[in-house]
Amino acid sequence: MSDPRDELLDVVDEHDRVIGTAPRGEVYRRRLTHRCVMILVRDTEGRIFVHRRSADKLFAPGAHDVFVGGVVGAGESYAEAAVREAEEELGVSGISTEPLFRFLFEEPGYSWFCDVHQARWTGPVAPQAEEIDWHGWLTDAEVADRLTHWEFVPDGREAYRRYLARG
Repeated sequence: MSDPRDELLDVVDEHDRVIGTAPRGEVYRRRLTHRCVMILVRDTEGRIFVHRRSADKLFAPGAHDVFVGGVVGAGESYAEAAVREAEEELGVSGISTEPLFRFLFEEPGYSWFCDVHQARWTGPVAPQAEEIDWHGWLTDAEVADRLTHWEFVPDGREAYRRYLARG
């Protein structure tokens, strides 16, 4: 597997317009605004796929998340990235995603556009061992409880708050 720091990303302005490209490692080091996708995946019982990120992740290692996803590659659309990331992280093929909303996530030293999608998956999953240390399907009530007890990635926490606020 290639080094994720070498992956080429689009750098965007405050209006999500591409203004250049740079390797992911440089984007993170220089705190450049870029793009990511986040996909909330539910099973046939309506439970949410929740996972703990591996300790090797560049951002929020070891934190939990209710979204699968990742950065959008240079020249890639949000929709293409959503399917690619969902399939890679879940270890599946043939998933469809539905876009919900987009927002600019900003935290001291970090800034990226989050394109939030949802999907339903009816089959088994085989998450990437190098990306995910643990996974489970949790009910909405279980997720609400875990949000008060577990460390979650900050952008995922904010995206989930916005998801719930939409009803």
